[in-house]
Amino acid sequence: MAVQTVSGMNGMEVASKKTKKTSNNSSKEGGILQQNRQFLDFFWDIAKPDQNVRLAATENLIQYLKTSDKSDELKYTFKRLVDGLAATREPARPGFSLALAQVLQCFEEVPLSTVLEHINQKHSLRKGNKKLIRNAAFGNFFGVLALFQSGRLVKDPKVLLQCVQLLQSLAEYKEHLKDLPQKTLVDILSEIPESIFEEVLFEALQSDLQSAFTSPERLHLLFVGLQKFPKVLKHKKINKLLGTSSVVTQENIPKLVELLKIAAKSVIKEMRLPGVALDALKIALKEDAFELFWKEVVENGLARDDSRPCLYMCYRLLGAALPLLDKDQLQLILHSNVMLRYGEHVVFTQPADRFKFSPEMERYVDTFLESCDDSEKQMTVLIGFSSLTNQGCPVIPTTWKVIKHVKPDVLQKYINWLKDMFLQPDIESCLDFTTKRQKEKQEHPNMKSQFVFRLRKWIIPRLANIVDNFEVKKEESQVMDIARFILFHAFFDAKLPAIDIPEAETVVSVPLNDQSRSQVVNAFFSMLFNLNYLPLLGKDPVDMEKQRHVLGVTSDGILWIHWLVRYADQLLSHGKPVMAVKPFTEEQKGAWDRMLHDVEKLQKKSKKSNSMEYSAYQQLLLLIGIHLFKAPEESAELLNDVHSCLKKAKKKEEEPEWVEVMVEILLSLYSQPSKLFRMVSRNVFKKICPFLTKNALQLILDVFDPEAEQNEEGAIVVTDDKDQKKSSEDQEEESSSDEDSSEEDGDDDKESDNDELTVDEDLNEVFRKQLMEALQAGKSLGGEDSDEEVDDETMMALDENLSSLFAEHKKRIQAKKDEKAKIREEKILRKGFKIKVLDLIEVFVTKQPESPLVFSVIEPMISLIEQSMSSESTQQDQDFLRKTADIFMNGLCKSRRYCKDVSELKDDLHDMMERLLKRATKQKDSSVALYCFSASLYLFKVLKGNKTEQPQVEEKKSKKKISSAQTGVLDCLDLQRVTSLYQEALQGFMTKRNSPLTLAMFLDLFNRFPFICKPLLSIVLKAVKDGARQHQQAQACSLLQHALQNSCLKQTLSPSEWVDIVKEGVTQVTETLKMIDEIKVKVDQEKLIKCFELLCFLIKTITKQVRVSRFHVFFSFWLLALSRIDFYISHSIPY
Repeated sequence: MAVQTVSGMNGMEVASKKTKKTSNNSSKEGGILQQNRQFLDFFWDIAKPDQNVRLAATENLIQYLKTSDKSDELKYTFKRLVDGLAATREPARPGFSLALAQVLQCFEEVPLSTVLEHINQKHSLRKGNKKLIRNAAFGNFFGVLALFQSGRLVKDPKVLLQCVQLLQSLAEYKEHLKDLPQKTLVDILSEIPESIFEEVLFEALQSDLQSAFTSPERLHLLFVGLQKFPKVLKHKKINKLLGTSSVVTQENIPKLVELLKIAAKSVIKEMRLPGVALDALKIALKEDAFELFWKEVVENGLARDDSRPCLYMCYRLLGAALPLLDKDQLQLILHSNVMLRYGEHVVFTQPADRFKFSPEMERYVDTFLESCDDSEKQMTVLIGFSSLTNQGCPVIPTTWKVIKHVKPDVLQKYINWLKDMFLQPDIESCLDFTTKRQKEKQEHPNMKSQFVFRLRKWIIPRLANIVDNFEVKKEESQVMDIARFILFHAFFDAKLPAIDIPEAETVVSVPLNDQSRSQVVNAFFSMLFNLNYLPLLGKDPVDMEKQRHVLGVTSDGILWIHWLVRYADQLLSHGKPVMAVKPFTEEQKGAWDRMLHDVEKLQKKSKKSNSMEYSAYQQLLLLIGIHLFKAPEESAELLNDVHSCLKKAKKKEEEPEWVEVMVEILLSLYSQPSKLFRMVSRNVFKKICPFLTKNALQLILDVFDPEAEQNEEGAIVVTDDKDQKKSSEDQEEESSSDEDSSEEDGDDDKESDNDELTVDEDLNEVFRKQLMEALQAGKSLGGEDSDEEVDDETMMALDENLSSLFAEHKKRIQAKKDEKAKIREEKILRKGFKIKVLDLIEVFVTKQPESPLVFSVIEPMISLIEQSMSSESTQQDQDFLRKTADIFMNGLCKSRRYCKDVSELKDDLHDMMERLLKRATKQKDSSVALYCFSASLYLFKVLKGNKTEQPQVEEKKSKKKISSAQTGVLDCLDLQRVTSLYQEALQGFMTKRNSPLTLAMFLDLFNRFPFICKPLLSIVLKAVKDGARQHQQAQACSLLQHALQNSCLKQTLSPSEWVDIVKEGVTQVTETLKMIDEIKVKVDQEKLIKCFELLCFLIKTITKQVRVSRFHVFFSFWLLALSRIDFYISHSIPY
């Protein structure tokens, strides 16, 4: 049927000269198509901008044509798709082209020659109208593209030749089509077999191949032919076409450079490597002319052009060439001028607003390492990029992620290379450069020492990152190797080579200075923190899956930190060849030995009981012990305190004072700027929570007490200034942009101006008095006549007095600024310390929610929230407030576990509830009042006990029995006292104009404790009419409605009480409605809406639940309510 359709379409075109037949066919076609709107909608969707819509429409069209038996619909499809190839809208043209390709692919019986002929006729390029020539060019191009994408073009050599010739003719319309025809021609060549190229296309493309050096597109065509058809394009034919047997020759170098520059500038927006450049690289490799190509074309040609497109092409060529080269060729490009230019680019583009090529280069290297199986080539690339340095500092980051793809043997070689470069830095092997800004400043005259310092500063974090990065496939022996190396050079020195210690076999060629040593120490403790979370290494995948929760231990089950302490102990006992940087005193050595002894005892106990408690204490001892090398005096004292605490804890004394001492130790560790300290301290605190005393808890709460803070001298809050200033120092040393320095100068000027404006007036007043005295003294020295000239000695004396006076005043101003800066810094440190200590509060309320000591935390935490709400709103204050509120609400008030036995504390808890409710009513901010109210509800829950929310009462029981049943389930709760407290709070909420309490608080009360609703409903009912303002009256309506909707409330009421409450509710609402004559403000409208919502609920309740015999009681109220509605309608009052 499809064949008949095509012949019919062709016949229609041939007979188009006969108008009678054409009109008959057109009318017939239009009549059929008007009957099928769905079919026409496919073509509308194909022209839409959304690609997903276009693809779906194409798929649906093909499915429709396969199931349809109408021949005219297939004919119309080809006509409509060919017409759409020259659509004026850009998204429509590729849509119609793709659809045409898919239809041709599905209906292979349709000849391609017929479609191509129809395209030529419909989009003829010979038309004289210049306005239509652009659309015709696009129509021809997308038509050929559709024929190619159908996959049938290779099967029809005649049509293939016609398409190629048509693409060649479209080259003259470059202003419209740009390089699209040439790219399509290249794609066609990539798909056809060699026989068809030789027999059909070679003659047609001979002119393009001969003029290959005239444009990048034709050069690309030649490169594709050379790679795809090497048997056809032999040396003889190449010599005949180009005059040389090879493409990459010394004669063709200038032409290649110019064409590649044009190609680089043509893809500025796409930011990619042009295909002609990559193919040129491949042809150079094929012709054994890679060295010539790289040095002459890339380095001496493209790289010397300072334009960014050419430089980016060089970088992309370097990255794309990695998988194609051997080891010697990799050495060539990794030590070339292109690498130097790339290094300068990385350093120069450190500001965030500049384009960075380094992520793209990282992807190139990542792809190469992932696909490369040659260990030597992997090692060559790793060392090549690691050796690209800026005054000794490699330009690649210490967290270079591509290392995850290297093989284990390559990783070991890379680790050894890093260690060798640290011990004996080889400056000559590095590809080092210096930026213009660094040359101008000449900051460091001793370049070699600076080179070594910056290189070591990079190597240690690079080694530590190999341990930290879980994606790196490493063995346990490699982690041990790195950990030993960093520990040794952080705390020890090898005076002489030691054969039995691998880290001391080679002595450092350039001794480490104090700054380098400090950086190694910081890197060690950072690595120690990550070792604590390191999963098991070297196990079978099945075993590792079973033990994936086991972290921070070796394959032998030893803690990593314990293993390092053993190694440090081995170094301490080695002798003279290896010496500690800070040798221990006898007292410190005794603390170290005692620590090892305690750890061994705990380890034996942990093997017997397999408890994590002993592991936590081990970590604490080992961590403090390893800090003996960094802070010997403080760590020795802490070790002695921990030892005495453990000793007392084992005796289990009745007054466990050891807990208080342990809490003080943990607080002192929390003040350290170390995540590892805080993590270990948190784990230890979890273990001692069950033994916590009131005094120990008070030590933690005193941290947040403002009065205690003023009395302290800040000895507990310490910080490491070097760590804080590390990033700024790095930026000052490595930044190469002038903009950064100017911005920093500007910021400093602004800060100094602000500080000058904040100088106290007292200093200015004292300075004025001193200045006047100095001037008066000078006047007296000059004599009584002020007009008389003074001698030089007098003027010199006056100048000296004034200069000394101004100098002293300047010193006082600077001292005042320094004092304010110190106070500001101390405030930040104290607040940061408090944020950290909140972790202990969180652990306590989470792990020990059933402890009576939890009640001691409530009021101090509310005080913290109040202080944070009233203080300055800095980001640190907001974080502190957010964390405190989260612990208080989610960890404490909403906890499902709480203290069960409060019989001895019930009076204190009732007093606390009273204080909290009064505190809530006195707040200025409703958000703070919410925390007080929530705390009272928490105490309500604790006092009520863990029994049912309300008594299960049968309807037949009397009111007296109900009351006694209620009282029986309330444990320690004084219901009468609690009811009076909430009545007072509710009365204030309904009668005071600016109450901090909210409706949501009482709704929460009614939902959680429905049995307390009954004594409070009288206040709510009265407030419906007599509330302080319209707002309170509306709130009362909402509260009453939600209370009556609670099914648990009805169970606490007898039927007569329920009827009375509903009756009273209707009465109060109708009385309120009588008082509304007009709506003046939005609050009146809100009140009216709430009243009608409540009234509707009451009417539904009466209709459903009250028996018919009592229906007459409410009939009058209904009539009254309806009369008020009629009144609002008649007076046009919205409701």
